[in-house]
Parts: sequence; structure tokens; C-alpha cells
Amino acid sequence: MSSYERNVAQLQAYRQQASDEQQRLKERMGKIKHKIAVISGKGGVGKSTITVNLATAFAQKGNKVGILDADIHGPSVPKLLGLEGKQVKTGPPGAFPVEGPLGMKVMSIDFFLAEQMPTIWRGPLKMRAIRQFLADIVWGELDFLFIDLPPGTGDEPLSIAQLLPEIDGVVIVTMPSELSSAIVKKAITFAQRLNMPIIGVVENMSGFVCPGCGEKIEIFQSGGGKKMAEEAGVPFLGSIPIDPKVGADSDKGTPFILSHKDSAATMAFMKIVEAVDERINKKTIT
Repeated sequence: MSSYERNVAQLQAYRQQASDEQQRLKERMGKIKHKIAVISGKGGVGKSTITVNLATAFAQKGNKVGILDADIHGPSVPKLLGLEGKQVKTGPPGAFPVEGPLGMKVMSIDFFLAEQMPTIWRGPLKMRAIRQFLADIVWGELDFLFIDLPPGTGDEPLSIAQLLPEIDGVVIVTMPSELSSAIVKKAITFAQRLNMPIIGVVENMSGFVCPGCGEKIEIFQSGGGKKMAEEAGVPFLGSIPIDPKVGADSDKGTPFILSHKDSAATMAFMKIVEAVDERINKKTIT
């Protein structure tokens, strides 16, 4: 066989592989009713905590729920769900997600890495990993797949936008300060330019409710998230106050809506869950 024939054969094999993977992606994702990404242009806003508790809330309602941790460099979903050290099981159909609380199916790059091992990858490798998470993982039939994306508008969010053109929408997380909102606003523009429907904006860490007297103290300048949503013409889903119990629960690997059902943060969060549920079911998404 000449070098030309070998090159042609390699190209044909690559095209067939890409076609097979695209077919698997279509089949896997076709079994999932709703796909929702949680994004933010800024780190440190509690995006992963929102994702985990949002997924938990929908699982509590009796839905079959999956969570894809698409943060390749800083995966945190396993820690938040107490799944650190778990391993992915494989079988003839492919690889299976790790089972989390309430039967949630969870997938993260963290399940494939040795403890404390960093992921030192460039863009193409990250995009390839996300494609495999969607196409090669045996998600089964789900009502909801929540996708936790890293901060910014780079490779991972772009990959999800391209691989899931049928995505139901994105939830955008910010903090109340105007500085945070100015940065997160780029995530709104990102979603709009890529035709990703916007479910709404969540303002996290919005004031501190004193556990003793119940008074709300504005630690950060408030209102930035709501103002940003109004200026961008997208829905504002609500605000979640700071609660020390949320951080403690996260460290223990327990969703705070399960362990502190009567806290101000949980009650505020559940209103947001109802707003998301209503917008998804009624298809009233920007």
C-alpha cells in the first residue's frame, strides 16, 4: 500500500469514527428530556453548589437526574456530593456514571484521576473529554441532566453549546456586587450569541441572615444581579443569602437543601427551583 493509500485509509477511518461517535452522542442525549447548564463568567460565585442543589431539588421531586461536572481543571461536584475516591464502572455498553444521593447519576473527570492529580490539558483534549462524557457514558433515560461548567466563556462552555444545540437553557450565577455582575454579564452575551436559551439569573451570597436575630446584613453591595438581569432583558430567578451551614455542608459532601431544610438559604433556593421548573415546563425561556 502506498503512502497515499494509507493516508486515504486513515482519513476514512477517522471519518467513520467521528460518525459513530456522533451517532452515540445523538442516541445517549436523545434519552434525556431536559439538559440545563449552569454557567458564570466569574469564579467563586458558588456555581457548583447551585448546580448540585438544583439537581438534588429536582431529584427530590421524583425526577431521574444526572450531573455532568464539565469543569476539567477544577472538578468539585464529587466533593460536594461526598463521592471523592469513587471509580467509574465499565461494561459492554460503555462507562457508567457514579451513583450519588437520591439515585443521581454523576460524572466527573475527578473519577478518573489519582488523588490531588491536576489536569494539565489544552483545549482540544478538554473538548474531546466532554464529547466522550456525553457520547460514551451510559446515562440511560433521565428527566434532567445538569451540567456544571467552569468560570468564563472558553473551551468547556463552547463545547457544550456546540455538542448540545437542543439544550433547554442555562442558569447564570452571580454575586450581588456590581463588579461580579459586570463580569458575569459576559456569560449572558456568550449564551445569546450561541443561541443558548437563558432560563434566568441567580444571585448567590446575597446578604447574611443573622441566625440569632434574623436580621439581614448586606455584606456586599446588593442588587447587582437583579440590575444586570433587567439590563440584559433576561429573567431574574432570585437571591440566596449567605449561610455558614452551606459551606459546612459542602465540606461534608451533603447538599444543604437536604440537611438544613428550614434555613433561609434553603427556602430562598426552593423558590428559585420552582421558577426554573415552571420556565422549563412552560417553555417560557428567553
